[in-house]
Parts: sequence; structure tokens; C-alpha cells
Amino acid sequence: MSGGVDSSVVAALLVEQGYEVSGITLHLWSEPGQEDFNRCCTPDAVALAQKVAAQLEIPFSTFDVQQPFYEKVVLPFIQGYAQGITPNPCLYCNRYIRFGLLLKLALEQGADYLATGHYVRLSRDDQGRQQMLTAVDGHKDQTYVLSILTQEQLVHTLFPLGGYRKSEVRLLAHKYNLPVAERGDSQDLCFLGGGDYREFLHRHVSHMHNPGPIMTMEGGVIGEHQGLAFYTIGQRKGLNIAATHPFYVLDKDIARNVLIVGQHNELGKRQLTACQVNWIAGEAPIGVLRVQVKIRYNAPKIWGTLTPLDGGRVHVQFENPLRDITPGQAAVFYDSEVCLGSSIIESAK
Repeated sequence: MSGGVDSSVVAALLVEQGYEVSGITLHLWSEPGQEDFNRCCTPDAVALAQKVAAQLEIPFSTFDVQQPFYEKVVLPFIQGYAQGITPNPCLYCNRYIRFGLLLKLALEQGADYLATGHYVRLSRDDQGRQQMLTAVDGHKDQTYVLSILTQEQLVHTLFPLGGYRKSEVRLLAHKYNLPVAERGDSQDLCFLGGGDYREFLHRHVSHMHNPGPIMTMEGGVIGEHQGLAFYTIGQRKGLNIAATHPFYVLDKDIARNVLIVGQHNELGKRQLTACQVNWIAGEAPIGVLRVQVKIRYNAPKIWGTLTPLDGGRVHVQFENPLRDITPGQAAVFYDSEVCLGSSIIESAK
């Protein structure tokens, strides 16, 4: 329970359905002195979660995961940017913290399920395996950040909100007279507390500010960057290039500390390779597979041909050029509404 409307409604729904429910809030890592700004566990959020639990007459507790959260989520975030990639810490949090440590704790305490306020649906395929389906509310669908889950985790998980639209969840919160009914959604990374990730990196990596040349694909130097970590593929603003037409970030040459830019028509790429593949069904497909792919949380699904490679890697050939393929982000695979799994983008061309 985060103190937000989604997790609070989940608790209320499950109580109404006759489950024996306990609420728990994770105490995540925050920068020293910034504890009041962590999006997931500020004192106000914990107090709201506790208030909802008291109203529903369910037990409530907190679970301190500050150290593992720093080691498994924050540190890879810092290290990824230092290496020139753009990691997604929500994937690591869901894999190691929420559906790792928290699920383990719940099962050890005798629970049958861990329930969360994520917007996804579950079903079973013809072989009885758990399937993850996109949410009814496409604007809230969170299969992208849960695509790292396994059969062992999903069999002990409930997602009660997958069949609702957000507007309906708000109405349910009012129906249950929950004090969080009109609380706003948080969109930022929790441990940044609404701050700029560049400032966070400056504070935690001394060599992050490492200026170098900005070059075109032809090799011409047209500016200076302030450190490759501060730029993302497809970025247009903030390049400080004097030109009559806009430039976009095309690539990062880590070895030479070069930021490569070009015009809009140079952005598209048709292929990517990815590693750390997780197949939700528990096994890789046999042979080549035509799938839809999301390369960012809010990106549309794009058709491509997926070929499994050795070593838990895949190659994807897109039917049309795709901009903003970013190493470090997840490439998530779909068959219509079924989320098949995910991988971490290594490179694109």
C-alpha cells in the first residue's frame, strides 16, 4: 500500500470479496535529507496508507528495504548512466524488490498472494500457464514494467485493477469513502523526488561531467556535449548547437566520448539486439516469431520479426524504421493483448 488511490482500492476490493487482507508499505531508499520527497514512502504517504488500513480494519506494517533497493535499483541506475545507457529502474524494482523480496516476505508470513495496484490482467493459456494481458485501460496499462515476471511469481500474484478504467477506480474510491480518492498519480522516479536526474547523477558520480565533441554522422564537429550520460537517443532540446535546422541525438560513441547527432530523417533504425530475455511462459518460442514490440513505457506497439539467439538474447527486425531505440531500455514483446516477455536493448542499427 503506497498511500495512493490504486493500492487503497485494491485493499478495499479484496476485503469486500472476502479475502483476509494485510496491508504493507515498503520503506525505500532516499538520499539523506530527502526522505520527505520520495514518491513512494513519504511520511504523509505512509500515514495515508495506515489510515486506509485502519478504515478497512486490516493489519498494517512497513517493510524496510532501503539497502537492497539501493543495491538493486539505484546503483544499477547510476552505473547504467555512467556507462552511457538509459536504464529503467522500475523494471529492477519490480523484479528484485516488489515481486522479489516483498513476495518472499508475504509467502513466508503465510499469505497466498501478493496483490498490487498495477493495471494488468492475468489469465491462463491452454496449458494452464499464467498469461499476462494488457489492461482494459490502455492509458494505464503497466505490462511494460511487469514483463520481467515469471510463472513462479505470477501464480502468487493478484492484479484486481486490470479490468477497470482509472476513472472507475476513482469512483470506487469514493464509494468506499477512502481518504485518498482524489490523490494525484505519481509519474516520476520515486527516489528522485521530483528532481532532475542529471542533478542526481552529478551528486553521485564525480566523473559524470565529462565534456566531449558533438559530431555528425559524416564526422564533422559541430558542438560540445557536457557528458554522454545527460543525453538520450532522439533528444532534440538542450544540445546547444547553432544551426538553421534542428539536430537530434542519434547515438553515443562511448569509447571516443562522442555524441553523434543528425537530422530527423536519420533517426529511424530497423533492427535491435537485446539481452536478459524473460519469457513469461517460462520458455522461449521455437524459431522466428512475428510480434509487436514496445521500446519504451509510453511507446506504441510496433510490428517486427523476432529471432531468438544464443545466450538469452534476441534480434528484432522492424517492418518500418523506428526512432528512439535506446540501449538500456526494455524491448517488450506482445502477441495481441498477451505480453510475451521482455529484454534489455543492447544496440540498434
